[in-house]
Amino acid sequence: MAMNARQLASLMLAVLPLPLWAAPQCDPGQAIFPDADVSVAVEIADDPGERAQGLMNREELAPDSGMLFIYESPREASFWMKNTLIPLDMIFMDETGTIRHIHENAQPRDLTPIPGATPDDPDPERLMVLEVDGGDAARLGLKIGMAMAHPRLDPDLAAAPCQ
Repeated sequence: MAMNARQLASLMLAVLPLPLWAAPQCDPGQAIFPDADVSVAVEIADDPGERAQGLMNREELAPDSGMLFIYESPREASFWMKNTLIPLDMIFMDETGTIRHIHENAQPRDLTPIPGATPDDPDPERLMVLEVDGGDAARLGLKIGMAMAHPRLDPDLAAAPCQ
């Protein structure tokens, strides 16, 4: 029995392995967003002292770079811009690495708390927060619902687990 081109193409797609990009090659110094096909070079802030210091007193960030704040476990997160000299975008992620909230262009030296969730969010706990230059979240195409791949995410929970 002969197959037509459509049947042959369907059969080929059914037996092909998953594409190599299905699980990103992760590096602790990179936050990878597979759906946007971008990565951000990151400094890690994973202890109380590093998280408290954050990006304070910096006059600039290198292009496509930022700071990834990592908590020991998910929690409600709130940031401020005390002693921060540059505008920042704050990308708040849950324990799966999924972007749940983006606060764009936080104003330098502002003491107003910036919550990691909107008031109507049923699960406001965050595991990670990525800070990048103000305007970079939109420039990079990052959106709520996108997953980040990073080796510090639990692979059993990660929406975009590492290879």
